[in-house]
Amino acid sequence: MEPTLFMYSAGIIAVAMLVWDTIEVGRNDAANIVNAVFGARVLRRRTAVYIAGVAVILGACAASPVMETARKGIFDPEQLSLRDALSVYLGVYLTDTVLLYSFSAFGMPVSTTAGLVFSLLGGGLALGGIGAVHWGKTSEVITAIIFSILITGLAGFAVQRVFRTVIGQDCENPKQVYKHGAWIAGFLLTGLVYFILMKGMKNVAFINTVRTNTFDVWGAPLVLIVLWTVFTVVVEAILLIGKDRAARRLFSGLAIVGMLAIAFAFGQNDLCNSTSPGLASWLILRHGEIAHQIPVPTWLLFSCGILLFLGMTTQNAQRVTRAEVNTGSQGDVVRLYAPAWCITLAKLIMPHKDDHKVLAPEPHLTENHKLQHYDSLRAAVITSISGSTIAFASGLGLPVSTTYVAFAAVVASGYADRIFLRGDAHLKLGRTIWVICGWLLSACIAALATATFAKTISLAGTVGIALCLAVNLTVRHRMKKRADAQEERLIREAAERKKAVLGERFQTLSATDHDDERM
Repeated sequence: MEPTLFMYSAGIIAVAMLVWDTIEVGRNDAANIVNAVFGARVLRRRTAVYIAGVAVILGACAASPVMETARKGIFDPEQLSLRDALSVYLGVYLTDTVLLYSFSAFGMPVSTTAGLVFSLLGGGLALGGIGAVHWGKTSEVITAIIFSILITGLAGFAVQRVFRTVIGQDCENPKQVYKHGAWIAGFLLTGLVYFILMKGMKNVAFINTVRTNTFDVWGAPLVLIVLWTVFTVVVEAILLIGKDRAARRLFSGLAIVGMLAIAFAFGQNDLCNSTSPGLASWLILRHGEIAHQIPVPTWLLFSCGILLFLGMTTQNAQRVTRAEVNTGSQGDVVRLYAPAWCITLAKLIMPHKDDHKVLAPEPHLTENHKLQHYDSLRAAVITSISGSTIAFASGLGLPVSTTYVAFAAVVASGYADRIFLRGDAHLKLGRTIWVICGWLLSACIAALATATFAKTISLAGTVGIALCLAVNLTVRHRMKKRADAQEERLIREAAERKKAVLGERFQTLSATDHDDERM
């Protein structure tokens, strides 16, 4: 089949939007990677982003097992004409780029995975009808997303509550760390090794050989016990050698290790959300037919990993990080937005405030006068649980939501620490409700917008592409203006509340405590 002007236009724009969308994915999901270590002040945000960026790129190079699920797992492009298939892929990009940008500008974490799933669902239904949708695979992916949230939430709550009970509020107390730190670190490291290496990287030949000669021979329970014992002994030796200094930094180090695990799993799992529609469009343009498989060379995966990293360094990424950190903050005053009805609902379901029942440590300033939103113990739990869950799903070829998993870990660990009994608790809980509503809203918008864009492009061809692109850019511009205005208002409101709470300390704090670090 000879390529037409429409096919050339659609294919070229799809490849260009692959670059744009990959940056947007990095822009919104950056918070999921660095929020814990940044909120705990383990690392500066800039440092955390650059360190995590390396792991993101490495994870991207291992992302190919997820590609097919994302490209043709939701709908069957072979049920459509080439024109309609290209229209769906373009509709996905036109929706995803403006949706991710808008949510990022308002500091709202949104799932790129759910956006892709519902965009493909909406576009497939609009142009192919019910028969073009793989309902079994669609339900499997959606079920995996829901269960990943529940599992992460339950695990995050249980692990945080147990660890907080044995460690107490001062996780840097050498006496407590000497007593419990080794076995806690062994537990977290064992989980990461198992899920990252044995599950998330099971398609790597060397890893598969190790798994076959260990887990398949001796059984998972015995191998996990051995791993936990080894890690516990190693950490115990580190504590004996490093003494108090090592004890105070143990959980900070674990938080960084967990951050690297999340970053790797993020690159491995979420790359498909931005690349698969563009690659499918390019192959249609190149071969004049719908490809049965997408060959993804390593250099392309590496390049897309670089784009993810670039998205992580943008200003909107900082807004998402700051908002998510404040949502789970152990502090009294936070800078957040939530609609009045969400705050009202939060007040109805929130227990009465009682600082004596709060398990999280009292908020305090670091040596650099930065407010510590999390302590390092909670940061280690958040990153370890999130990284393990995402890696496990990646190994199964399921594009679960990094956003949902990470946010569930933040909220669940905070609930275990009873942070919703302190300070701006109604605002934190209201924001949590608003974020969840945003998830549901984004899924509906993704399906409806993609269906509309795809139908318009299919009917109007090149003119339809131009029209839909104009709508995309117009909405993007309006969302930016509204988001900037909201950001300025939140800064003023938070400053007023801090002044009322801190009194004379406000002048000193306001000059040094900046949650929104500039890159």
